[in-house]
Amino acid sequence: MEYFSLALLISALIGYLLGSIPFGLILTKLGGYGDIRSIGSGNIGATNVLRTGNKKLAIATLLLDGMKGAVAIYIVALCGFEHPYITALFALLGHIFPVWLKFKGGKGVATGLGILLALSWPTGLAAVATWLITAFLSRISSLSALVAVSLSPVFAYLFSNDPHLSMLCAVMAIIIIAKHHTNIKRLLKGEEPKIGKKKSE
Repeated sequence: MEYFSLALLISALIGYLLGSIPFGLILTKLGGYGDIRSIGSGNIGATNVLRTGNKKLAIATLLLDGMKGAVAIYIVALCGFEHPYITALFALLGHIFPVWLKFKGGKGVATGLGILLALSWPTGLAAVATWLITAFLSRISSLSALVAVSLSPVFAYLFSNDPHLSMLCAVMAIIIIAKHHTNIKRLLKGEEPKIGKKKSE
C-alpha cells in the first residue's frame, strides 16, 4: 500500500514538474522578444508566441509543449510505475497552473494532444486531425482546440478499448474548455482573432 502511494505521488510529481516548464516564455525571452505574457493575449502557448511574428519559435513551442506530457509518461513507465493517466493529468495541470508562474500558465491544448498521442496514437491522431481541419476552415485556433478536445472522449471510445482513457479525455476536455472561457465569450461575439493575428484591444 505504501509503495502504491509513493508510486502515485512520484508519477504525479514527474508529470507536474515536466508539464510546468514554460517553453513559450523561455523561448521568446531567449529569442529577444521579452516576456510573452506582455504580448497579445498574454498566454504562454504557441498561438500567442506566433503573434511575435517568429514562426520558428511558435513551432518549437508547439512541439516542446506537446512533447513534455509524453516525455513524462515515458519516464514514469521507465521507472516501472503503472500510473500513466495520473502522470498525464498532472502534466496538463502543470502546464496550465505552473507554480513558477504563480499558477498562471497556458491553456493546455498542445500538451493535451501530445498526451493523447503518447497514450493512444489513433486517438491523438484523430484529435490532431480535427484541430487541423477546423483550423483550416475557420482560421481560429481556440475554436479548433475546443472542437478537438470536445471530441477526444469520442475518439478514445472509438479507437481504444480502455474506458479510463475516455474518462481522462473527458476530464482534460473539461479543464481545457474551462480555461478557454474568455475565448468562448469572444467567439460568441464574433471577436476572436484569426491565427497569426494580434488580439484586438
